[in-house]
Amino acid sequence: MTLKSKLKREKLRAQVKSRWYYIFWGACTVSVFAGQIYVGEGFRRMAESFNRLLDETVEILQEPQKPRGFYLPLIPRPGTGPDYNESDMVI
Repeated sequence: MTLKSKLKREKLRAQVKSRWYYIFWGACTVSVFAGQIYVGEGFRRMAESFNRLLDETVEILQEPQKPRGFYLPLIPRPGTGPDYNESDMVI
């Protein structure tokens, strides 16, 4: 065996990965992905809880609006008012 063929063989062997290499990195990828989903779900729940707390606080801090008087509409409804007469017929 020549030196050149020996180096070539070692180089090929260095590039061959065992199946445990792919299993290890596949498991790492899945665990990182699952962790991201878990953290994202927790963040979403925390944000909803915080929004609910703020909504309740705002409702407590705001005083209910009380009507300050009786207001009539500016334009009366048709068929009402001083100029309306039931017997008037426009032809």
